Amino acid sequence: MHLRSRLVVVGFSIALLAALVAQPAAAAEEGDSSQDRPARILFVTQSGGFKHPTVTRKASDLSHAERALKQLGVESGEFRVDCTQDVQRDFKPELIKNYDIVAFFTTGTMNDKSRILPIPKETLDWFLNDWLKQKGHGFLGVHSAADTYEDYKPYWDMIGGSFNGHPWGSNTTVTISVHDQDHPAAKPWGEEFVITDEIYQFKNWQPEKVRVLMSLNMEKTDLKKPYHVPVLWVKEYGDGRAMHMSLGHREDVWDNEKYQASLLGGIRWLLGREEGDATPNPELSAEQEKQAKAAVAKAG
Repeated sequence: MHLRSRLVVVGFSIALLAALVAQPAAAAEEGDSSQDRPARILFVTQSGGFKHPTVTRKASDLSHAERALKQLGVESGEFRVDCTQDVQRDFKPELIKNYDIVAFFTTGTMNDKSRILPIPKETLDWFLNDWLKQKGHGFLGVHSAADTYEDYKPYWDMIGGSFNGHPWGSNTTVTISVHDQDHPAAKPWGEEFVITDEIYQFKNWQPEKVRVLMSLNMEKTDLKKPYHVPVLWVKEYGDGRAMHMSLGHREDVWDNEKYQASLLGGIRWLLGREEGDATPNPELSAEQEKQAKAAVAKAG
């Protein structure tokens, strides 16, 4: 084959591959099995309130978090990701029906006009009460997903809590305890680990509805507070599943191999491809709060 012909073939193959990777998710064909195909994830990164640099796009490029999740999907072969920062255009029932998981790295409210994330109430209610409760569907909340719709109870009730400040800022180095090393979302971290990231604390916290997999280790963290600070948790939601990972403020966290493995394990769990216990463990939250109070008292 002549060089020019080989170049044409190679160019066509590259273009075809790019088109397949970039192609928006389509509804599954009859007989399609979610176990045999890459899952489809809609990654919503729109900010109605504070916009994190990690989801800030430059010109027409995707943000750092968007690129990282898309690359993780392709490299693992487990899923493909479509990203949106236009919920008015893309967060619609007829489009969401094409996805297996919806992921949020968002901020915004339902009613505060200065910080609205403009998903219509009826659409959000359909998502929470119909779509998400179906078997095989999942919600992945990342970092500030808990700083979203804190003025709308059905949403934070789905997650299990809502943002209530971050005394541990983005340059704070903390120790995280892993409580369930068998769960695929927590397994990559080992028994405990040290990381630099912004750590959220929560209000509307519902330990009776979630299984906490990881928490801030108050005894080994410089800034001590007398309450439990969960970092990663999962829950059953109807026949669907939900997971919230509060780490992810910083770009280097998204580049962390263990963080990526944790997201991948969580996604596999959301899809039902790998099992993990989601039994609520409120006794753990109670014990963690007891330990946090003791750590504060010990520090004086």
